[in-house]
Amino acid sequence: MEQFTIKDSTIAFIGLGLIGGSLARGLKRARPDIRIMAYMRTRSKLEQAKKDGIIDVILNGIGEELLECDIIFLCTPVEYNAQYLSAIRPYLKPGALITDVGSTKTDIHKEILRQGLSHCFVGGHPMAGSEKTGYEHSTDHLLENAYYIVTPPEGLTEPSASYSDNVCRLLAVAQAVGAIPLVLDYREHDRVTAAISHLPHLVASSLVNLVKDSDSPEGIMRRVAAGGFKDITRIASCSPEMWEQICMTNSSNIASMLEEYIGSLQQILVQLKGHDSPAVRNLFETARTYRDSFEKRTSGPISPDYSFSVDVCDEPGAISIISAILAGKGISIKNIGINHNREGGEGALSITFYDEAARQAAWDRLKKYNYTLFNF
Repeated sequence: MEQFTIKDSTIAFIGLGLIGGSLARGLKRARPDIRIMAYMRTRSKLEQAKKDGIIDVILNGIGEELLECDIIFLCTPVEYNAQYLSAIRPYLKPGALITDVGSTKTDIHKEILRQGLSHCFVGGHPMAGSEKTGYEHSTDHLLENAYYIVTPPEGLTEPSASYSDNVCRLLAVAQAVGAIPLVLDYREHDRVTAAISHLPHLVASSLVNLVKDSDSPEGIMRRVAAGGFKDITRIASCSPEMWEQICMTNSSNIASMLEEYIGSLQQILVQLKGHDSPAVRNLFETARTYRDSFEKRTSGPISPDYSFSVDVCDEPGAISIISAILAGKGISIKNIGINHNREGGEGALSITFYDEAARQAAWDRLKKYNYTLFNF
């Protein structure tokens, strides 16, 4: 993709939590001269951000200070977007750009159209996260090598020759913080995330509840649940509040994918009852082939995954240093690579080992060097 340069000099953040804070930190690192304003309800966190040198101006609310801003980031929960759009509208200078960081896009694009703001809006979704939330857990490298989905208004998703200036401005922001920009139609974004993120969370949670409801009074299933079962249901340990919100704001796409999935399960049921061995074998073969084509390859969806991830900066030698630390203790690495989609809270670097003993030894070794580690 073509490289874009940030030309905007003043940026505001409405909300300065994990994602907003990490964006602000990344922008300050890339462009120390950028002037950053921020507003959120927790004043103490804004004061800390100013003390950290991340923001320059603390906003007491939505007001005339926004008239100085070139870009305004909405980093609040999606249900507040309409409220804040209405509030900031009187304070948009000519040429100002509004963007957001929400994980579903259709609702805000419809609201933008309703309020007549399509000329000054481009949606965004940085696909990164953390097990912890809040500004205090933000970092200047959280978004490095993570996909940053850019969702333009209608008709602006063609290659660079037809990109609007506003799209280019958001691409510049994504590149400045080290992310990988990907331009999608907002409807396609919600359809894709329904399939690869939202539906899997529902499936994982329903599978865990199925086992819970089917378990014996002695809890045998819970006792032996490990390895592959824990791997494929890891995402069931999610925030109920956040995922309720996500499901409600992308319900149509999720329902469509869920209907297709139920149809697939019904077909599998028929094949099992009919002892259709070739069809069952084909199910596993086609799934394995497609999954092995993913950027991060693993041995299979139900085999134990001896992995963890590491929070590291994207800088020369980072992988080599970790490899040397582990090699010094004779710990063999099976696979090592960058996590491009980190919404589940993974670190930037994923490491897989051949067995649990090697994984635990590597964990203990890197902890001694004060690396921040995350279980999958």
